[in-house]
Amino acid sequence: RMALAALEAGVHGLRLNPGNIRKPEHIKAVASEARDRNVPIRIGVNGGSLDSDLYEKHGGLTAQAMVESAQQELKYFEEVDFNLVKISVKASNVPLMVEAYRMLSEITDFPLHLGVTEAGPLPGGLIKATAGISTLLLEGIGDTIRYSLTADPIEEARAGRQLLESLGLRERKNVDLIACPSCGRAEVDVIEIANRAQAAFADKKLPLQIAVMGCVVNGPGEA
Repeated sequence: RMALAALEAGVHGLRLNPGNIRKPEHIKAVASEARDRNVPIRIGVNGGSLDSDLYEKHGGLTAQAMVESAQQELKYFEEVDFNLVKISVKASNVPLMVEAYRMLSEITDFPLHLGVTEAGPLPGGLIKATAGISTLLLEGIGDTIRYSLTADPIEEARAGRQLLESLGLRERKNVDLIACPSCGRAEVDVIEIANRAQAAFADKKLPLQIAVMGCVVNGPGEA
C-alpha cells in the first residue's frame, strides 16, 4: 500500500525489499504501476531481512541466497514487462557483500547500486563501507553508491564524493589535502596545520592539491 501511495504521490523512484513484500501479486501490482508512470525501482536485497525460505534453502545468509532473492524479484518484474530497474544486494558483512555483487555482476546487465548496509558510526562504519564499495568499483562493478553511516547524512555524501574522486571516477571539484603522518623529522606541528588547512578549505570549490609537509624529504615533490 505504501509503495502504491508513493507512486500516486509522484515519487521519482522506489526501493522494494524482497524480504518485506513477498506476495508475487503485490510485487507485480507495484511494478505495473511504476511501469505506467515510468518510475524506476531498485530491487534492494538486504542481508538482515532475507526471505526465510531462501535462508533455509541455503543454510543461512549466503551470497547465493541474496542473489537468488534478487533474481526472483526480477522475474516478477519481467512478467509485467517492467525493466526500469537497478539492483542492490547489501549486507553488513563486507566479504559477503563483495561476493554477492561479484556473483550478480556475472548474470545481469542491470545497473548495480553498491553499499554496505548498516555500516555503523564513524570511523569504523566509514572504513567498512569504503572497503566494500572501493573493492568492487576497482573491479569495474557498480553504477551508483551509497554510504550507510550512523552519522550526519552530509558525512555520507561527502564520503561518497571523496571516494569517487580518489579512484579517479569523478572530476575533483574540491581541495585534495595531502599531509604527512608526522615523524621525528617534522620541523612544525603538522597535525595542527593540517587540521587548520582542512577546516579552511573544507567547503571551497577549488580543484587544487595542497600539501602540508613537516620536512624537506618529501615536501618538494608533494608540494
